[in-house]
Amino acid sequence: MTDSLQRTWAVAKKEIYSYSISPAFYGIAIFFLLFTSIWLFVLQRFFMANTASLRAYFAAFPLAFIGVIPALTMKSWAEERKTGSIELLITLPFSEWNVTLGKFIAALVAVAVMFVFSLPVPFTLLPLGNFDGGVIFAEYIGALLLAASAIALGLLFSALSKNQAGAFLASAVVLVFFMLASQIPWVTNLPAWLAEAIKFLSLSYHFESFSKGLLDSRDLVFFILSSFLFLFINTRIILFRKWR
Repeated sequence: MTDSLQRTWAVAKKEIYSYSISPAFYGIAIFFLLFTSIWLFVLQRFFMANTASLRAYFAAFPLAFIGVIPALTMKSWAEERKTGSIELLITLPFSEWNVTLGKFIAALVAVAVMFVFSLPVPFTLLPLGNFDGGVIFAEYIGALLLAASAIALGLLFSALSKNQAGAFLASAVVLVFFMLASQIPWVTNLPAWLAEAIKFLSLSYHFESFSKGLLDSRDLVFFILSSFLFLFINTRIILFRKWR
């Protein structure tokens, strides 16, 4: 392992440990599990639908992320600024990418843990019908990619904000747009080109193919590039403050 990877992993381990001992993380995980389960069994009336599909379950993930991701990322940089530890962090032999990627990996691991906690739902339902395991796998992959873009965006607003509350509100408001933008053309009379452009910016729009069991390379590239873009802007913000 190269020195750069070791530094990134050192930051990631520190952040993962911080999540593991934080009661807030377990509260966020419980909220995620309850929200998605209530959405499936109560709001979508899964058993009355009589269909062997979990698309309704995974349709709740983008909505849940609007609250879950900002709650996970709000303290990543804002807390460092509040306590002054960011001054120490940026003087250590870590690059901006080491620290940013470390925080990103830790938050992604936290979301992956929530997904593991959610596995009893599909495993309990599988014996009740002819479910397609490949589709469920693709849905989880898509949800993880969706979370990656949302986390990168949440980290960006945490870096821009002076406190956790500001980071949470800013990232939540922006995520509302990015998650629900695909619905805007349905409720407004926009020109076709503008409607398509807005749909293209929607994270949930690019998640739709995964929810159908399709691993579309275009959506895969979109999630990777959007995550990289948000992380890159994050590093520029940290670099600016380092040399300010």
